[in-house]
Formats: sequence, C-alpha cells, structure tokens
Amino acid sequence: MFTGIVEEVGTVRRVVSGGTSGELAVRASRVLEGTRIGDSIAVNGVCLTVTSLQPDGFTADVMPETLRRTDLGQLGQGAPVNLERAMAADGRFGGHIVSGHIDGVGTITQMRREGNAVWVRIAAPGEVLALIVEKGSVCIDGISLTVAAVDAEGFAVSVIPHTGSETTLLTKSAGDPVNLENDVVGKYVQRLLQPSLPGEKRKESRITMEFLAEHGF
Repeated sequence: MFTGIVEEVGTVRRVVSGGTSGELAVRASRVLEGTRIGDSIAVNGVCLTVTSLQPDGFTADVMPETLRRTDLGQLGQGAPVNLERAMAADGRFGGHIVSGHIDGVGTITQMRREGNAVWVRIAAPGEVLALIVEKGSVCIDGISLTVAAVDAEGFAVSVIPHTGSETTLLTKSAGDPVNLENDVVGKYVQRLLQPSLPGEKRKESRITMEFLAEHGF
C-alpha cells in the first residue's frame, strides 16, 4: 500500500521491451534506503516489484497487464518518474490509500496558473470519471491530489508549489498521458451496489417489503 506522497523523482535508465512485456531500470537514491529485492516501489503510481538492486537504482519487471493499463510502455530513456516506497507500518499517512493498481490512463487537456497554484485539467475514461468526486481524492502518476472540479468530460486538480516542485506533474504539457487511480473506497462501494459481474445475470434480492415486515422492520 502507498500514500501518494512522492519521495523522489527518479530517471528511467533503460526500458527493455519484449513486445508484450518488459523490464524497467530506474536511477534513484532515496527510495533505495532499506529496500530489498521483492519489495514494492510505485513508479508513476504503478506498483512494481524490485527484481534487482544497484548502488544507484533498481530494476523491475513489467507484465503485459501493466503495459495495457498504464503509460509505462511510452516511457523512454531519461524520462523522469515519480517514486514512492510502500508505506511502512509506523509511517505517517500523509495522502490517501493508494494501491498502485491503475484504473485508466487520462490525458492532460489544460494547465492554467492561478496565483501560486496551477490548475491541471484531465480528460479521463468514463469508468474512471464515474468514481471521481469533487473534493475527493485521486492519484495522478502516483501523486495524491484533491479533486477541485469534475464534469462529464474530465476533472481538474489545483497543484500547490511544493507538489509541483517535488513531482513530475508540472513538467508535462497538454496532450501528455497520466496514470489514474480512483479512491479504493469508492471502488468497493460501487462493487457492493452492483454485485453482478459484467455479462452475469443480475441476481434478484430476497429482501422484500413482506420480508422486512415479517421480521419487524
């Protein structure tokens, strides 16, 4: 589990692609502290498992599902990436619950400065937008942010100077892709309200008015 509080910006050292899967090597420093092979590190919000360690970086495998769901396959050598180690049990919870499992890829459509902040507007897939709530939490490229506005086409966040200087978000431009993860609480609520799987016949509830009356409700 992660918090969406980026620890450092690393640099892609090498991307090895086998067509459907690959390997990602990242130059880093702070996230290497206490890290062992098999540990998890979020790279632009994507939970990856460390497969090898170097004095100044780490390597992780990237499976086909990850390439389908994220923009990691579009990274090139030298690309900056947001990095966060999995949350320690005795750590502070500064962001929100982030699993590192991306729900979809959005596209930056506008960046606009307002005072000391920058508004970033993002177009997102419908299934992601369905769980975006104004003043709720969203994870963008591994960054825990508060949704400032939402409509039928996308949503917007307001980025403060500290977040802008400590992450990659404000180095991007309109048209760039970003990894999006919805608040996990919203996903579980949606699942409980829609218990049938896609393509599965919806089961009729056995809770009726007669049943409630019979049991004193």
